[in-house]
Amino acid sequence: MRRRTDGRALDSHSGTASNRTTGTAWLLLLLLCALLPAARAWGAEETPQLQIADPYIELHTGPGRGYPVFYVVERKAWVELLQRQTDWYKVRAARGRIGWVHREQLARTLQPDGTPTEVPEVTREDYDKRRWELTAMSGDFDGINVINLTAGYALTANLSAELAWSKTLGAYASSELIGASVVHQPFPEWRWSPFFTLGTGSVRLAPAATLVQPHDRRENYIDAGIGVKYHLTRRFLLRAEYKNYVLLTNRNKNEEPKEWKLGFAFFF
Repeated sequence: MRRRTDGRALDSHSGTASNRTTGTAWLLLLLLCALLPAARAWGAEETPQLQIADPYIELHTGPGRGYPVFYVVERKAWVELLQRQTDWYKVRAARGRIGWVHREQLARTLQPDGTPTEVPEVTREDYDKRRWELTAMSGDFDGINVINLTAGYALTANLSAELAWSKTLGAYASSELIGASVVHQPFPEWRWSPFFTLGTGSVRLAPAATLVQPHDRRENYIDAGIGVKYHLTRRFLLRAEYKNYVLLTNRNKNEEPKEWKLGFAFFF
């Protein structure tokens, strides 16, 4: 480890810390996906049977196009519906093969009486009944990589309350932020839906270790932000936001770090 002329230590592993932060953000996002509840599950006594009418349908290993196709069910074969998660349906094919099918393919199947299958969409009523929203994001906090997890609860169609946890890992210091905010979304029905935030919280600043043991510093803050949500599906969102923080320090001048983040959100 070398020392700069201004007394700060150059961390030769700063790039490693940055990569570790980005990797942690993706792990948190995968964990968030795994924790999402299913929207509908059928009991054994009411498992619907459907016959394939297309030349084939593709079974994915998970509820999303990013999951690989591992099996193809051919025309006239039967599948059982097991579970629904937004626009994806979990089905069981011959020999016990279980996978996920998008509603577009499932809509081109036949019921036992030969009539086309009617596959319901997630409706506006479902959207209006949403309450909880979970978000995982990563971005930049005053020049340092940051990861973030946010849990929100819809108080009304336009107003939500959120609790957030953020972590930064820099070459010279790390920080942890815990805060609460109010989110106003004036047009929640828009596919591109802007929102505004106002919040407060606490930040713990931990300088990197040097020859002299540094002391952690804890400050309160207030923040204001603006962002946009893009509906990839009715329940799966892309979320981007920008925030301006004011750290309420005992110094003559308050610090004002800025932050931008990008990630994915799910509501249920």
